[in-house]
Amino acid sequence: MNVKLVYMDHRSVSVVVPAYNCESTIARTITAIKNQSFKPKDIIIIDDGSCDGSAHTVKFFPEVKYVFQPNAGPAAARNKGAELAEGEVLFFTDSDCIPAKDWIEKMIQHFDRPLIGAVAGSYGIANADNRLARGIHNEILFRHDHLMPEYPSAFGSYNVAIRKSVFHQVGGFDESYRWASGEDNDLSYKLLKAGFKIYFERAAKVDHFHATSIFRYLKEQYRHGFWRVRLYMAHPDMVKGDNYTFWKDIIEMPLAFLTLVFLFFSVLPYGAAVMLLIVLLFNGFMQLIFSCMTENTIYDAIYYSFILFVRSYLRFFGLSTGICFFFFEKFSKKN
Repeated sequence: MNVKLVYMDHRSVSVVVPAYNCESTIARTITAIKNQSFKPKDIIIIDDGSCDGSAHTVKFFPEVKYVFQPNAGPAAARNKGAELAEGEVLFFTDSDCIPAKDWIEKMIQHFDRPLIGAVAGSYGIANADNRLARGIHNEILFRHDHLMPEYPSAFGSYNVAIRKSVFHQVGGFDESYRWASGEDNDLSYKLLKAGFKIYFERAAKVDHFHATSIFRYLKEQYRHGFWRVRLYMAHPDMVKGDNYTFWKDIIEMPLAFLTLVFLFFSVLPYGAAVMLLIVLLFNGFMQLIFSCMTENTIYDAIYYSFILFVRSYLRFFGLSTGICFFFFEKFSKKN
């Protein structure tokens, strides 16, 4: 342990929001932060190279610190915001999130304990009228309600508060993650290895506009699989998963691999085609059972089970591509 206990006035809060092409949501995000029952010392918006009207919208809030930077990714944007922050506790949320009025109030109280380096919160939903968004949200809530302990091993950057001293001690977000793709897990693991704890305040929520486009959502899931390799290379002890990992997530990877194996050999013996069908049916049935556990109607369950089925293979393809890319990159550097 290399914990550096810093006793400070934890009532001094800065809120940092990375922003990219968010003109449709950023005003509601800023308004919700301004209306907090516990007032932040400053609100910092780091525009990560937006090409829409985000900058124009933010100008209607003169009290907000607005900084534009060429597109470098959300990790770099959050680090830039942390540099400018005046508060002793950094609150992070995203530009498509709407914090509840008591968001800061519920989180800040836990910093009375010096070993608490970060406090993580949970999700609400801002677009419950969309079926895909509901499915994503219900899955997240299931994981939060059934998997996340009081002191988890990871947090999400959409809703987390971190002591500024701890943030800088562990090096902040790793900017080599160019997209939202594991940089928050990386920071979580670094914080734990430094001897600090993460507290999960499930009552502190931000309403999120979840994905409504199937193509966009599945593309993001492919990217998560790709960058997961980078994460595990940096933290090999976490390959087994963290508190957010569900047994289903672990089973999906060998199922996807077996699907490819039996698909390849199905042109030869009859048995391989049968095994391919069994694997596909097992995966589909597993996703349907899980969706029935999380969704409110059978129609939503069937719909979301199909999304999960396709997602499992895209995550596998992302992981496979990431293994090839990052190990080749590592080999190239050695030579």
